[in-house]
Amino acid sequence: MVNKYRQEIDGIDKKIVELLNKRASIASAIGKTKERKGASIYVPKRENDVLRKVGSLTKGPLKKEHIKSIYTEIMSATKAVEAPVKIAYFGPELTFTHLATLKKFGKSMDLVPCDTITDVFKTVEKDICAYGVVPIENSTEGAVTHTLDMFFDTDLSIFSEMYLKIEHNLLSKTKDMKKIRKIYSHPQVLGQCRKWIEKNLPKAEVVEAASTTKAAQIVAKEKNSACIASILAKDGYGLELIASSIQDLSNNTTRFLVISKYEAEPTGEDKTSIMISLKDKVGILHEALEPFKKSKINLTKIESRPSKTKAWKYLFYIDMEGHRQDKKIVRTLEELEKNCTFFKILGSYPCG
Repeated sequence: MVNKYRQEIDGIDKKIVELLNKRASIASAIGKTKERKGASIYVPKRENDVLRKVGSLTKGPLKKEHIKSIYTEIMSATKAVEAPVKIAYFGPELTFTHLATLKKFGKSMDLVPCDTITDVFKTVEKDICAYGVVPIENSTEGAVTHTLDMFFDTDLSIFSEMYLKIEHNLLSKTKDMKKIRKIYSHPQVLGQCRKWIEKNLPKAEVVEAASTTKAAQIVAKEKNSACIASILAKDGYGLELIASSIQDLSNNTTRFLVISKYEAEPTGEDKTSIMISLKDKVGILHEALEPFKKSKINLTKIESRPSKTKAWKYLFYIDMEGHRQDKKIVRTLEELEKNCTFFKILGSYPCG
């Protein structure tokens, strides 16, 4: 009976492979057309539509999440056939930005790790990579200020966004938590696990590392130390899992941006991000934001940053619902710009 089932599966697999190759051939033809027109190979709207449709088709036993994960890899392989596309990300490998990039683009794309967020921007600006992935904010620790600052000096656009639920793990060469004297991790990660560390390892020295991967590399060579990193770092560096999901908040989530020279088309469910500096005038912030209220445009984020051009002068990073081509967005931004000494649209893109 088992052999009969296996033969049936073999037949299904043959059909699946034939259909996948047929799909890839059609995608390759589309890719050549895009290349001639200088259009983006990666289209967030189309990707979201496909994942939504295939997820709705399943009647079990595979769940929507299973189907979407499978199709992410199918589309990744298909894009690789369409045209060789490189994606830069804030690395190294096995960091959470790497995991977010894999989730968004799949394993078949040419992923290029960069040492710094600045390097990601420069790599895309120089056309070494078509897209870049950087963290922008965490639900526990707030904005990634380095990413915000980079938008002031770049002409790149925000092309897409994604969210990744973050689960932190304590990893070490030893299995005994009592022997741990040092804890290494990225500053943002340490902040997300602060209460857990204070409760469970109050005497351990906390040491900042450039990334969670760098922390894992150090701990792999050092006795009586531990790192806080993704679970992938456990097998990647031969470490033991001491404690899992040690983040202080269970819904700890990081938002990532895909940056590019391309601009995303409207989908009907979009965000627009801008960066502004306001005139020096009493009540100017209230006056500048009033047009959003009148137009009933929802602002999802306002973050201030020192302008670095003049003491006590600030830039404001603002996210709003809607696309820059929407009439009421156009009208509102024109009104806003009258109160600005600096005004820049960073991009419109599908909501993650």
